[in-house]
Amino acid sequence: MTDENSFSAFKRKVLVLFAHPSLDRSEVNGPMAEAAAGMEGITLVDLYAEYPDFRIDVDREQKRLLGHDVIVFQHPLYWYSTPAILKEWQDLVLEHGFAYGSGGNKLHGKVFLDALTAGGLEAAYRTEGYNHFTIGQLLQPLEQTANLCGMTWLPPFALFGARLAVEEDRVKHHVADWARTLEALRDGRLDLNRARGFEKLNDCLAEVIVEES
Repeated sequence: MTDENSFSAFKRKVLVLFAHPSLDRSEVNGPMAEAAAGMEGITLVDLYAEYPDFRIDVDREQKRLLGHDVIVFQHPLYWYSTPAILKEWQDLVLEHGFAYGSGGNKLHGKVFLDALTAGGLEAAYRTEGYNHFTIGQLLQPLEQTANLCGMTWLPPFALFGARLAVEEDRVKHHVADWARTLEALRDGRLDLNRARGFEKLNDCLAEVIVEES
């Protein structure tokens, strides 16, 4: 995790809220979190490590939100949603009067990104597929949460077929794309408006990231 005093060198401050209840068995999220934790200008918070008893410090979490410009949820997809602690975090931290409602404009103008891994193949997340819904449709509660809080919603950064990712040698490339995405968000080199036109953020990095000259 970067010392927040060093953030002044970057255009945007990025907060990654990481949630994996079985990190010791993680083959993709673990390397992704390690990459984020080692980057300058990125704050990574492992929610299960920080709150093993689920007693979330609301004041601390709200201050973290206020101190960052980009809010990222990173997690495996559990029952078509986030792991339990991320739902608990939302229920407690995104309070009326802070995140929404009368006077609740503290998150207006921030950017929200959901980075997830799913065990099933991408073809399963189609109307005609095994899960009957696209990943975008399944994430609509998060999208509406971002909308209600006045944040810019980006399409998800998603890896499907995560159970086979190591066997198929896809992890290294995915983690490299993840680091590239975080750097672009941090440095203000990701075209937010253009990105919103895609279904999955990691499918369009060449189109939405402005490379450094």
